[in-house]
Amino acid sequence: MAEPNTEPLKNSLDAQQSERLRGHRFRRAALTKPSYCHGCSAFIWGLIGFQCEVCNFMSHEKCLKTQGSTCPTMMASLVKVPVSHCFGLSCHRKGFCSVCRKQIEEKAALRCEVCELHVHIDCVAFSVADCRECHLDKTLLQRSPLLHHWREGNLGPDARCSVCKRSCGSGEVPTGTSCEWCGIKAHSACAPHLAPECTLGQLHSMILPPDCVYLKSLTFTPNQTYRILEPVNAFDVCPREMGPDVRTASVSDSVKVFDGNDALRRGDFRLVPVSKTTRLQELLEAALQVFYLPCDQQSYELEALDNNVQSGFAGGAWLLRFRGPDSTIRVNLDWAGSWQMFNCRISADSTTESVLADTLAHLHTESQSVSNFQLQEVYVNGRQVQTQILAHGQNIAEKLQQIRAESLRRMNQTCFYIAKKQNFSVESELLIRGLPLLLDRERYWELLQKHLSPDSRLVKMSNVYAGQGEVVLLVSCGLEAHRIFTLTGSTRVEKQSLTSLVVPKIMHQNLDQDSSPLLVFVNQKSGGLKGSELLYKFRKLLNPHQVIDLCNCGCLIGFHIFRELPSFRVLVCGGDGTVGWVLGVLEAVRNKLLCRDPAFGILPLGTGNDLARILGWGSGYSGEDLALYLSCMNEAEEVLMDRWTILLDSPDQPPKIVHMNNYFGLGIDAELSLDFHLAREDEPGKFTSSFHNKGVYVKVGLQKITATRSLHRHLAVQVDGQNLLLPNIEGLIFLNIPSWGSGADLWGSEVDSSYREPSIADGLLEVVGVTGVVHMGQVQGGLRSGIRLAQGSYIRLSLSKATAVQVDGEPWIQQPGDIIVSAAGPKVRMLRKGMGRKN
Repeated sequence: MAEPNTEPLKNSLDAQQSERLRGHRFRRAALTKPSYCHGCSAFIWGLIGFQCEVCNFMSHEKCLKTQGSTCPTMMASLVKVPVSHCFGLSCHRKGFCSVCRKQIEEKAALRCEVCELHVHIDCVAFSVADCRECHLDKTLLQRSPLLHHWREGNLGPDARCSVCKRSCGSGEVPTGTSCEWCGIKAHSACAPHLAPECTLGQLHSMILPPDCVYLKSLTFTPNQTYRILEPVNAFDVCPREMGPDVRTASVSDSVKVFDGNDALRRGDFRLVPVSKTTRLQELLEAALQVFYLPCDQQSYELEALDNNVQSGFAGGAWLLRFRGPDSTIRVNLDWAGSWQMFNCRISADSTTESVLADTLAHLHTESQSVSNFQLQEVYVNGRQVQTQILAHGQNIAEKLQQIRAESLRRMNQTCFYIAKKQNFSVESELLIRGLPLLLDRERYWELLQKHLSPDSRLVKMSNVYAGQGEVVLLVSCGLEAHRIFTLTGSTRVEKQSLTSLVVPKIMHQNLDQDSSPLLVFVNQKSGGLKGSELLYKFRKLLNPHQVIDLCNCGCLIGFHIFRELPSFRVLVCGGDGTVGWVLGVLEAVRNKLLCRDPAFGILPLGTGNDLARILGWGSGYSGEDLALYLSCMNEAEEVLMDRWTILLDSPDQPPKIVHMNNYFGLGIDAELSLDFHLAREDEPGKFTSSFHNKGVYVKVGLQKITATRSLHRHLAVQVDGQNLLLPNIEGLIFLNIPSWGSGADLWGSEVDSSYREPSIADGLLEVVGVTGVVHMGQVQGGLRSGIRLAQGSYIRLSLSKATAVQVDGEPWIQQPGDIIVSAAGPKVRMLRKGMGRKN
């Protein structure tokens, strides 16, 4: 980045010019290396450009008149609906900080898990709460047009402006702007020429619109609201005293600057570089820059905190103060669906009533009584939004003076809103997980009373899912909801830890008729451990309320949230076992859903991914464009698929019921699967590529190549009531789909009049045997097929010896006993790629 010199663009800017420059302090800068304009993304030719000395915005001289970027000094005043960010650690190396606009360092950066905001950890305090509004928390649930939510910077070099059709992205500088909902891209100067309403883009039928989701979230953090695990010590990665412009500065050639009494008490300072020739006025100007404060130096002063100022500034400490009375405050108001900002003049005697009266007069609503309104003080820091209702009769000038004395940064991030007084009750829904299974409603309430002590006047149990040991509480008090939420984190019931999840309410009546929102489940532990990044990407493309982290939340909460929707689809991101898990929960709660048979799509993350293969979704996810993937899913054909119930009854173990979608195996193939499963559990970090996974399978297979099991001597089989004579085999597999062991065709393609052509919806299982590891390897290589034994719809097995078994890739050791395989209820609807959407 070019180094700014001391020649200002203009010695002073009038109000109109300052508004046009949107808070930037531009100075001529001599270019010392190739530079690009942050406005138009083009190369800056010649030796001179213009750079904001606060946020490092670089620009052509011609682009200054049209640039639409806002400096962080003014960002807080432009926030219409304050929404806190949900920060997590960033893994991006080439992105740019949204505050200082410098390149992000991987170890010292955060990103919002809901919107495209990247920021250095030491810049977080200067970010503002302008995240996407993904739900409503107002009492007036009126539907209004959804507007574009613009986020500047971090566009790829191939991005094109939707207005001028020229490039608006760059890998060299943070340039261009994109809508967080529809993904439309434009230069910051071109964006105002687009229609303000957002159509949600090509994925509109799959997105859950924010005005269709209701959640009272004031008592919960963003991470709790979106059910996202909070990062551990994310804000302790960098020392707090390191400012964005002086990361390599030392205390000996800089001074400590505090922005108020609160920072002084906490020892929270920013370092400002100085030299022997630095003057007090230059130090004041630099202090305003590192704290991202408005540039009116006449309103600020520095107070020395030590006695070393006579020998120079280096090593000293200063307190930045506001001086001079306030003349105006900005009052934000949402009047008749139109957001407005009013600069209200104040004096030393101004009170809450006088501000309300002046604002109502400005709106030409003098007939409205001041007593029907209230003035709210709202702190819009990026990590939190704090709202306080100002009491009637409170002196406004004294209130502003109090805030500024504590923190000038906080004052710059404080807005005032006028709102009508309303009497309403707060209703929060909490899903409590970890309770014992299969209890009646009264017993669950007794357990909650014993361990959580809910106030029966404020809390009632609205839904019970006994098969999963989960209940839903409806709480009419925000404080009581937060108490229960916090208490569950340290509560155990019958040696099982409880967890609590915040549940939003979907107002299905607000959905468009052609809308079929997508419910996304992501298993972070599947396959190559790519689930974490997929969660992030899906939360950007869709509404984060429709994206469920299976490892953190389970899958019941997704179906509970969507229970009243007349139509929705499901996308499962994981392996075959994950798909079976989600389908099993659907089967258990189907009777509580309005849409009882949603269609399922798959994004394969597992090791085998056999079901995804036969449905056309590929052998595994390798970083494809998710927007294109979802578009293909939107056009996919719905097909039916059989599901099967397996009852395992052993004298040495309690009866067990599992569901099967793909295949059920006994013997050698289950042994290999079990060894692989144990190896992955011991060192999950090593199993991040399909090549390594296949190598492990080969290794465990070679170790068992000479072992003899004689499975046929310990196993009796009946197919549709007929005894099956087993040949000398080491493994027996029951197939529901024509793919096994990562894509192999175990049944084979030979035409045989003795058997029907296999289908995933014919109500039949194919029974196939393998003679050992070598035979399995030949099948994997396409050289042979398995030994066809039978087809049937009802299978009965008798085991006389403990044997390895596996269902859809999930293995275990089954003790001697009986096993019964039969059809499991109605067929499920699956999405098959490339056939056109079925009407």
